[in-house]
Amino acid sequence: MILLIQRVSEALVHTEEGIVGKIGRGLLAFVAVEPGDDDSTARRLVERVVAYRVFNDEAGRMNLSLADTGGELLLVSQFTLAADTGKGLRPSFTTAAAPDLGRRLFDRVVGYAREALPGRVATGRFGAEMKVSLVNDGPVTFWLQFPAGATNES
Repeated sequence: MILLIQRVSEALVHTEEGIVGKIGRGLLAFVAVEPGDDDSTARRLVERVVAYRVFNDEAGRMNLSLADTGGELLLVSQFTLAADTGKGLRPSFTTAAAPDLGRRLFDRVVGYAREALPGRVATGRFGAEMKVSLVNDGPVTFWLQFPAGATNES
């Protein structure tokens, strides 16, 4: 599983339905599921993002997490993060999970996040054409990857 997180002062997701997810200060997380990912990968990803220390403390150091700050989390599925860009001029998506597995595990990520951060999680729409707007705070952006089977790592 791949997670691209951005510290934001605000972020929102539009679909043809209108605004479907919106947060204030917190993290915008783009999530890609890869073949071999499972429920334990999804749980570990959420544990990590909730505890990841990317917010400044009183001394200006990145020592605080979403759990510490009361920040919000906006989860957006983005299979393109799993693209193979190693050769040619067009990305290959054979390294991304099939849509049924992607949807199931993205939904698990959302469920685990809502358990960890009650009332502080918003989402985009899986498989929908989305427009994502954000104000990156910093800018601060991190790429986290959780290879299948590597869920015991901190």
